[in-house]
Amino acid sequence: MALSATALQEIRDVLVTIAKESGQIILSAHPNTTDTTTKKNTTDIATATDLAVETHIRGRLKTQYPHYAFIGEESFTPGSPIPSTPTFIVDPIDGTTNFVLHFPDVCVSIGLTVDGTPTVGVVYNPFLDELYTGISGQGAHLTRANRAPQKLPLHSGPLVGLRSACVGLDWGSDREGPNFLLNLRVFETLARSAATGGKFVPALRFTGSAAMTICRIAAGQQDMFWECGCYAWDVAAAWCILSEAGGLVVDAHPGNWNPRVDNERFLVVRPAVQGQREIVEEFWGVVGEERSTYGPS
Repeated sequence: MALSATALQEIRDVLVTIAKESGQIILSAHPNTTDTTTKKNTTDIATATDLAVETHIRGRLKTQYPHYAFIGEESFTPGSPIPSTPTFIVDPIDGTTNFVLHFPDVCVSIGLTVDGTPTVGVVYNPFLDELYTGISGQGAHLTRANRAPQKLPLHSGPLVGLRSACVGLDWGSDREGPNFLLNLRVFETLARSAATGGKFVPALRFTGSAAMTICRIAAGQQDMFWECGCYAWDVAAAWCILSEAGGLVVDAHPGNWNPRVDNERFLVVRPAVQGQREIVEEFWGVVGEERSTYGPS
C-alpha cells in the first residue's frame, strides 16, 4: 500500500503531537526502583507509566487511523509477524531503567512501517526536549528546544575503521548461553589492545536506549551500534530517521545487508562520505571469528 508524500507528512505531524503528549505523561510521573514489574527477567522491566503511555498512544492512533495495525512493546504477542499493511510500531518508553533511575536517556519511539519497511519515524526525548523525525524519501531532522529544525546528519565525515570509532553496545536481557558468550567475546575484542589481538576501539558506549543511540548515529554524533536482542519497537522509528540521514542498518551477524525490522540483531552505522561498507565488514570480521568458536543462533 503506497502512501503519498503529503499523507506521510500528515502522519509525521500527528505522531509528533502524540509523542509530545506522551512526553508530558512521562515528565509528570515519579518512578522509583520499587515501581516496576519484571517481564523476562530483572533486566527487562516495565512501569505503570510504560503502560499508561502505550495506552494513550494506541488510543490516539486507533482514533486517527482505525485501519492501521498497531504493535506496542507492552501489548505485543510473541510470534506475531510484522504485517505488510501500514503498521505503527511503538515503544512507549525506550530506556525504562534509565527512566526509573531519573537518567535522561529516555524517549518515546513511534514508527510507521509499510510493507515491513520503516517509513515514518518520530523519537522524542521529553527530558532533553529533543525531537528526531524522518519520512521516507523526505529526509530526517533534529529539533531541539527553542531552535529551528536541523537537517540530519549534523556531520558525515569519513569512517576510517574501528581504530578511531565510537561504538554503542548493549548487553541485552539474556545473560546466559552462547549468544551471551558471543557478546562477551566481541566486547572483549573491541576493547583489548592490538598487542593481544584486539581492536582497541577508543570509545565504547552503553546508554540503555537503542532508539536514542540510533538517532545520535543518524546525527553523526556516534559511529556505530551493535546489539543482538533488539526488538522492532526499539528500532522501527529510529531506523527511518537513520536511513533518511544516510546511515546503514545491517544484520549484527555477517552477511545480511538487508535485515527485516524484526530481525532482532542489528549493526547500525552513521552517515559518512566514505568507509561505511568497509567498517561493516571489519566489524563482521570480529563477530565472525568469535561466532565460529561459540556458534550462537
